[in-house]
Amino acid sequence: MDETQIYARLTEIFEDVFDEDALRITPELSAKDVDGWDSLTHIRLILTIEKAFKIKFSTSEIGNLENVGDLVQLIKARA
Repeated sequence: MDETQIYARLTEIFEDVFDEDALRITPELSAKDVDGWDSLTHIRLILTIEKAFKIKFSTSEIGNLENVGDLVQLIKARA
């Protein structure tokens, strides 16, 4: 799976989790950039991503993520 496919799937997931159709997913996007991205939503987002990509992240991997670009690289390495 290449980055374009990952970003396309993540866009669908983010739009669903945050219930916002105009959310633009970029490598620099982080929790501080999205209204409603709190700790509970973060857990829901990660669980949805794990299910969609059929992968599991460790707690330390999740803790080291700083933005969507980091997340994409982690998914790419695992998928």
